Amino acid sequence: MLKRWLTALTLLTTSTIFAQSIRPPATPLVTIDPYTSVWSFGDQLAGSITKHWTGKPHPMDGFIRVDGKAYRFMGASTAEMKTILPTAKQEPYTAKFTVTKPDPKWWFKDGYNVGTWKQGPAPFGTHERNDAMLKGGTEFPQELWYRRDFNLTNVDFEKPVLNIFHDDDVQVFINGVPAYDCAPCFTSDYEFKPISPAAAKALKKGKNTLAAYVKNGAGPGYIDIGLADEIAPKGADAVALARQTGFEMKATQSIYRFDAGPVQLTVRFVAPLIMKDMDLLSRPVNYLIYEVKSADGKQHDVSIMNAVTGLWATHDNTQSVVGKEANQDGLTTLSLANSVQNLLARKGDDVRIDWGQAYLAAPQGSVKGSAIGLSTDIIKEFASKGTLSVDQAGAAPADTRSMGLILNAGKVGAESKSLHALVAYDDGYSVQYFGQNLRPWWNKDGNKTIAGELKSAEADFAKILQTCEETDKTIYDDAFNAGGKQYAELCVLAYRQAISAHKLAADPTGTPLFFSKENFSNGSIGTVDITYPSAPLFLLYNPTLLKGMMEPIFHYSESGKWTKPFAAHDVGTYPLANGQTYGEDMPVEESGNMLILTYAITKAEGNTDYAKKHWKTLSIWANYLKKEGFDPANQLCTDDFAGHLAHNTNLSIKAIMGLASYAKLAEQLGESKEAAEVTTLTKDFAQKWVQMAADGDHYALTFDKKGTWSQKYNLVWDKLLDLNVFPKTVAQKEIAYYLTKQQPFGLPLDSRKTYTKSDWIVWTATLAEKPEDFQALIQPIYKYANGTADRIPLSDWHETTNGKSVGFRARSVVGGYWMKVLGERWK
Repeated sequence: MLKRWLTALTLLTTSTIFAQSIRPPATPLVTIDPYTSVWSFGDQLAGSITKHWTGKPHPMDGFIRVDGKAYRFMGASTAEMKTILPTAKQEPYTAKFTVTKPDPKWWFKDGYNVGTWKQGPAPFGTHERNDAMLKGGTEFPQELWYRRDFNLTNVDFEKPVLNIFHDDDVQVFINGVPAYDCAPCFTSDYEFKPISPAAAKALKKGKNTLAAYVKNGAGPGYIDIGLADEIAPKGADAVALARQTGFEMKATQSIYRFDAGPVQLTVRFVAPLIMKDMDLLSRPVNYLIYEVKSADGKQHDVSIMNAVTGLWATHDNTQSVVGKEANQDGLTTLSLANSVQNLLARKGDDVRIDWGQAYLAAPQGSVKGSAIGLSTDIIKEFASKGTLSVDQAGAAPADTRSMGLILNAGKVGAESKSLHALVAYDDGYSVQYFGQNLRPWWNKDGNKTIAGELKSAEADFAKILQTCEETDKTIYDDAFNAGGKQYAELCVLAYRQAISAHKLAADPTGTPLFFSKENFSNGSIGTVDITYPSAPLFLLYNPTLLKGMMEPIFHYSESGKWTKPFAAHDVGTYPLANGQTYGEDMPVEESGNMLILTYAITKAEGNTDYAKKHWKTLSIWANYLKKEGFDPANQLCTDDFAGHLAHNTNLSIKAIMGLASYAKLAEQLGESKEAAEVTTLTKDFAQKWVQMAADGDHYALTFDKKGTWSQKYNLVWDKLLDLNVFPKTVAQKEIAYYLTKQQPFGLPLDSRKTYTKSDWIVWTATLAEKPEDFQALIQPIYKYANGTADRIPLSDWHETTNGKSVGFRARSVVGGYWMKVLGERWK
């Protein structure tokens, strides 16, 4: 009886524990693919403008009007940024600079002698940065100090801020007073940053000096700084804020609750990323759901206005958009598109889509008004009159043009009323695949339209919402049962990020292709060592998607376009998948990844069909690992940000796991001789590894350097795939050692630095046999995700001492958080 009661209590707990305590570093609002991805970068939905995952403004505004009074619940009023001191992008200037370290106490102060410093035109960048902004600028090697004098005739500023582009760490001083300090960090473009109150007070009439130091840690470096005055909206431009009273995050939904005067408002952002339904997964439509009810029992007149900016359809605000409005299939549908459609012309990392069309739609019966016009006019008219009447369909700068819909709830009492809108993006063609432009999966045959998808999304609304609720419960319960509450909340936090960092298409034969994008890494498409860490999520819920990640790499080799005897790193730079663009190969890394994942797919699907299809290629890669895998040469692994490393013991484990996986496949495919030979080889390799890597109470980072250590996360496959190559004592010894190396925000990646990768920590923690050891390794990651000062989509690369992001964000690799769930499932 007691046992049954406890079981029932557990089931109840997993269903009701959704009221999570985690505070997302950023909250996903609309997540369709790597281009249409809009987030709230803070705790309050109305605390700041909504942004693309890259951090660029992608405003989506929301207002509720109650008995004639308007309240803002989403987005923020856009301040006027009045230039005080122009950047080099705005107006050319020169400055004094040096690359030789000056006196650290005086170089930034008034009166410091810069007679030996050079004079050069801004901006300042390293030789790697050769974009258009650097033309006419000045190069620096790794560190730069510069001083810029300027005159002011007026210092009556409302809120002076920096207009800064820095890569990487930076220190800024104004008239000798510290103004801004950020390390480790960088910006990928010009951003407005606050300055210290003391520095703001230091601005004076007459001559002023802005001094800055920048240190480039890796990759390109850049520095350019100006000043602006942030002037907040006033009078008719300012709208009262609804009071946010609650927040909840589920796998497919972000839910906010508000008080708007006497009315309670619940806002749901729903992304139907249902992995078992690839047509629904690919449909580029999300829902915005509004539930309203009276809080005082009285009747109130309620309407809601949604506005979406033209920046959703452009790379930046230098481009213009045009709009359209249509009424069909029972929907009022608005759209905005770049005035100039350059299909698949822009590639790279920190880029946004500038072809195709953004859509905002709602059922005609609920629409009280609609408009495509200047953003400020739309907002002012709704706030003051509750109407939308001014349409301006002609071309206008993307950051000034919005499309808006008013949803009418009418008289609202104690009984809740529900309204909803649909947001969508039709890119027409999504990816170029070895010279051929591919449509998205939902329209792979070219016989569907976005109007039809919106119609279906509306017709299936109730059914889809129920499916999302069921999915939310499944995702949470699976993770909770595997690793507890904090672990489950981490998985929920990562779900939409992991999936929407991909684009689903089909090759000319109809084979699914699921292209990843290396967000804020280097922009590569279809990267093998991005596929590898994200794999657990997709192995669990739809291995076809994992095969869709791997298929381009197989095709690259089997088509003869890639002729090297190991797997390629990537197939291009997103969205152009025409061949590897990364500058250096990772032979052991990528070959081992492909072999391991192919066997994992065999286990997940219960057949060898996929391995059989690619057996010749797998054998080529396995032969490479036989020769080069055990003691890797000086080469990169997936943790390439840490630099080259020879004799890497964790990379050696990957090669051994890859060969052991290959041996299992050979056995299942009837290649008994090959299976026996490779099995013997892997056991010999493992025995040698234990001897050569031994370093007392742990195993070393490299075979040749004792007194070092690293996370051996690749070893997790020995447990999950039942390869049984290494003695179980290896993992036990490593876990015990790792627990002595914990920092406040996680276990460092290895002994070289204190930064870490949170996905690898989960893999490492999955090696633990004791639940308390697993929890001990997971809790600091939770602390990081819940408390990092960086308000950006979850970064998988962070500093364990202070919880700050080192780099990367919004990447699919957080799919690796599901490794523990996968391990429990495969038990």
